[in-house]
Amino acid sequence: MSGLELRGVTHHHPGHHPGHHRGASAPALDDVTLRLAPGERVGLVGRSGAGKTTLLQVALALLAPGRGEVCLDGRAVRPGSVRSLRWYRRAVQYVPQHPAASLDPRHRVERLVAEPARRLGVPGDPVGTARAALARVGLDEDLWRRRPGELSGGQAQRVAVARALACGARLLLADEPVSGLDHDLRDHVLDVVAGLDGIGLLLVCHDLEAVERTCERVVVLDAGRVVEEGPTTRLLARPTHPATRALVGARDLSSPTTREATREATREATREESTA
Repeated sequence: MSGLELRGVTHHHPGHHPGHHRGASAPALDDVTLRLAPGERVGLVGRSGAGKTTLLQVALALLAPGRGEVCLDGRAVRPGSVRSLRWYRRAVQYVPQHPAASLDPRHRVERLVAEPARRLGVPGDPVGTARAALARVGLDEDLWRRRPGELSGGQAQRVAVARALACGARLLLADEPVSGLDHDLRDHVLDVVAGLDGIGLLLVCHDLEAVERTCERVVVLDAGRVVEEGPTTRLLARPTHPATRALVGARDLSSPTTREATREATREATREESTA
């Protein structure tokens, strides 16, 4: 199969393997199968502790599953040396929740984007590749000469996306990439991600509005298992599993759109009271 595939993946954190002690904890991942076709955009959602971060680490070949396997285009991948994983790192790139922590404060943006491509041996001129990637995510040339401390949160997140693109990534594994951004910056980053034609995406996100805007399919993880999946619009409109219904119910109360509508209703009620 082309694309990324997790086949029957089970993973226990150290000290929680079955048989270590009576009443051992449930696995962090339990027989998880997940497929992403080339260019497909999938949202991975679930409550805190559902196993999303562990799944991302396994998919990034940072953790070896106890059972099952991860494959890209039919080729199995497991944690290994930098050299043995170079082919995988070029194709599959991570976009972190807090990109500033991974950006060396001493270097300018252009160098920060070019360096991973250089280390991975991406063909071509790394600086030219970096500039093309920065332009693709909508960062003006004057920002290329700035250092991380001079960037806004949204700009830093777009630099992280540019670093992934400069490596030649065909698939981005993004961990809460808009968490902590204000509404306008969040929308800008989502627009950038949505505009990356031909790039696949696995988006781990609590923000179901963000998932709805960028992903055509949603996978719901609960207690380490896939409990529901399907087309985004249908699944969020008609969830069937209790875990999915709980997430959708929380979205209705906490989304930026709902919060703004609530604030506007409060302001309107205040105005009416003051004129009564």
